[in-house]
Amino acid sequence: MNGRAYSAVKRGGDVVAATAGLVVSSPVQAVVALLIRRNLGSPVLFRQQRPGKDERIFELVKFRTMRDPDPISGRLSDAARLTPLGRFLRSTSLDELPTLWNVLRGDMSLVGPRPLLVEYLDRYSPDQRRRHAVRPGVTGLAQVSGRNALNWEEKFALDLEYVETFGLALDTRILLATLGSVVGRSGISDGKNATMSEFLGSEAEPNA
Repeated sequence: MNGRAYSAVKRGGDVVAATAGLVVSSPVQAVVALLIRRNLGSPVLFRQQRPGKDERIFELVKFRTMRDPDPISGRLSDAARLTPLGRFLRSTSLDELPTLWNVLRGDMSLVGPRPLLVEYLDRYSPDQRRRHAVRPGVTGLAQVSGRNALNWEEKFALDLEYVETFGLALDTRILLATLGSVVGRSGISDGKNATMSEFLGSEAEPNA
């Protein structure tokens, strides 16, 4: 099956899986929403602009896991803002459940390079920008190969490997590996930060 034909089949599978996932997870999402409202207040959802396929900007939706920045108390870093509930939601990937709406809408796929920040677009090398040749994913090759424990160069290399080799066998392997990664709660941080350090460009990467 060529890339164009598989992309059409993949999109159909995304719609079916996202619809089923939203229905099955709705009781869990309701409980999570109530816990976030009680612990963090409103809003319950985190919304942020991200670049998708062909760098088209869309609004990513996830469950909120952090308090608002507070310069007075010094609560500015991700580590200071991330709550115990937020850590649990991230480690179990429950914060990602609303992202199934992005999959259903066609902004994302179940599998693909993770959508990063809009401000990173000007920092990519021409080769790294090729990660936007496919729809971004809820999970991807980089996520099952180390997640945030990888440095940026390693993650981008895996993103490009996916763009060049994606297909049914690879997507199936990534989805199955994702289950193991979530159960093991591995790679949540990069070892220095609560989540992942900012990407400043390849020339600024210490391990590049």
